[in-house]
Amino acid sequence: MTPLRVGLAGLGNVGAGVVKVLEQNAELIARRAGRAIVVTAVSARDRSRERGVDLSRCAWVDDAAELAARDDVDVVVELIGGSDGPALTLARRTLAAGKPLVTANKAMLAHHGLDLAGIAEAAGLALKYEAAVAGGIPIIKALSEGAAANSIARVYGLMNGTCNYILTRMDAEGLDFDDVLADAQAAGYAEADPSFDVDGIDTAHKLSILAALAFGSRIDFAGVACEGIRAIAAADFVQAAALGFRIKLVGLAEASGGQLFQRVHPALLPAEHPLATTSGALNAVVVEGDFAGRLFFQGRGAGEGPTASAVVADLIDIARGDIRQPFGMPVADLAQLPPADPAVRRGRYYLRLAVADRAGVLAEITAALRDHGVSIESLVQRGPAENGDAMVVMVTHDTSEAQVVASLAQMEASPAVTGKPVKMHILDF
Repeated sequence: MTPLRVGLAGLGNVGAGVVKVLEQNAELIARRAGRAIVVTAVSARDRSRERGVDLSRCAWVDDAAELAARDDVDVVVELIGGSDGPALTLARRTLAAGKPLVTANKAMLAHHGLDLAGIAEAAGLALKYEAAVAGGIPIIKALSEGAAANSIARVYGLMNGTCNYILTRMDAEGLDFDDVLADAQAAGYAEADPSFDVDGIDTAHKLSILAALAFGSRIDFAGVACEGIRAIAAADFVQAAALGFRIKLVGLAEASGGQLFQRVHPALLPAEHPLATTSGALNAVVVEGDFAGRLFFQGRGAGEGPTASAVVADLIDIARGDIRQPFGMPVADLAQLPPADPAVRRGRYYLRLAVADRAGVLAEITAALRDHGVSIESLVQRGPAENGDAMVVMVTHDTSEAQVVASLAQMEASPAVTGKPVKMHILDF
């Protein structure tokens, strides 16, 4: 049978990894796909760079968008990255040329996924993106195929390996954020500008995609409330451990009452929760279905091997002739769910404040909580620190987010409270 000929845009670690997987497992892949899969054309900025793979049989293209028009390319793999620019141009031209598209680009999908899915659907083409979320974890297939019979109540998880690596080391070694970030950058775990990772944007991109698949809704990246990990201190891990919790950056999406709740935020998880025990650069995702129950997926969420594996899995599907709606149903049938109001959400909260070490401060704090109907489950005061401030840590009883936010605003207005209070949700499910 005629091989499936691949045009590959982007030859970084993942692009080189795709070539390696296709070469090393060529015979197995051909048997599973029903035909051979070969890379025939590539595009990258630097032709001279050593990538550890043999590209001598591939045609080189300077402008990645030209891959879409080549006669020796049946399917295009986009590994350029970025929500717009060359990646989006290549995606549009590929589908316009009547060719399937495989991408690992979560940012592009979060911003333009519905538009691209509509074009692919109208043309009867495959748009595959298993590698865009959680690397080697097959979470896209799990939601769109394995759990397709279920009404999904909730999808949540750890979707950024850089953040999980940083938080794991802060927890294990008692270090503060800035120290671990510098080490992570030196070791190549974090970018020189880590904002997309540590501020939660990368997780928000992925969460918006998973929410669309889980709930049959339109992607709403703008509706994801996003908070990163910069404010977390070593002291928070000590207090969390004493309470029986671990701190993780969690992406959480729920659909209820015709509304969609999406949030990325640091949270306290019970120490025995499977997400709490997911350490280092690993990713993990939990899906809760009405018939399947809780499904847990864990694995390497990034890197050459896992991401390349997911890309090649998509190519195998295309070689088999697998064409289905990119988001599990026709774009026209995806629901437009308005964002849920976070103020009415209820739960327990972890609060940390730096306060002046003087008489009457605790009375001010407890008064602010009392004024807004927030009940305290536990309270610990530590200090003073070298700067003369004391640390107050509280865990609330079940309360609404609006009440907690109002209490903190009142506290922050007090001259006794120094710096911005830290608030983290306690996820008991």
